[in-house]
Amino acid sequence: ALILHSIMICSVNYKVMQKSGDVIAAEGDTVTLDCTFETSDPNPNLFWYKQEVNGFPKYMLRRGAYGSDNVPEFQKDKFDAELNKTSVPLKIQKLQLSDSAVYYCVLRPTVTGNSKTLYKNLWSEDNRKLHNIH
Repeated sequence: ALILHSIMICSVNYKVMQKSGDVIAAEGDTVTLDCTFETSDPNPNLFWYKQEVNGFPKYMLRRGAYGSDNVPEFQKDKFDAELNKTSVPLKIQKLQLSDSAVYYCVLRPTVTGNSKTLYKNLWSEDNRKLHNIH
């Protein structure tokens, strides 16, 4: 039974896609980064991360069928995302130079450390996509 349960988990198909690539914007602007996905999971969880130059990816927010949250560093009034049936676009308002980064949209990431830190494994080639903001 345990083996079958494991096979069921591994058999869930998913794909994450992005179209916009790099985004050029000015200070004070609002930008929306697209993220579309395909999954057989009826209740997917989508995650956004920010990676600054020479830094590690920082967990920003989660959107899912059973709840959503933003970490305190990324307040909802500036960083927000709406989970739709096949997309979870990230809206960033009042852009500052410090918002220049690579932004990752991730579907079903794997916890790699203490779950309270909310750092997730981003490095599976088939579930990561990125956005650069300059």
